[in-house]
Amino acid sequence: MTSEPIATPPPPPPPPAMPAATSRPTSTLAVVSLVAGITSWLLLPFVAGLAAVICGHMARAEIRRSNGALEGDGLAIAGLVLGWVNVVLCVLTVAAVVLFFGGLAVLLGVLGVSGQL
Repeated sequence: MTSEPIATPPPPPPPPAMPAATSRPTSTLAVVSLVAGITSWLLLPFVAGLAAVICGHMARAEIRRSNGALEGDGLAIAGLVLGWVNVVLCVLTVAAVVLFFGGLAVLLGVLGVSGQL
């Protein structure tokens, strides 16, 4: 027997580097629309609802114009839905109050009750 050195196999090559995850930025207007939509239910009913609707439409236009460079369409839609529902409910509430008190005034007028109780 000869004493020859035993050759060890070369180490395997390192695994290929994973490509960096490319994340697209989120539209700021979409985030503002969602925050305003949530705020319209918590703090400022009509004003924040209008802001959510305006920012939501602007965000969706901005995202469409970016040709895939921006994300956030779902956020913008959520803000739009929250905003529109809030605005419609505010308008219906004001209309109901006006009709209630207007109807009450007509009823009192028909009954002949004056404003002095």
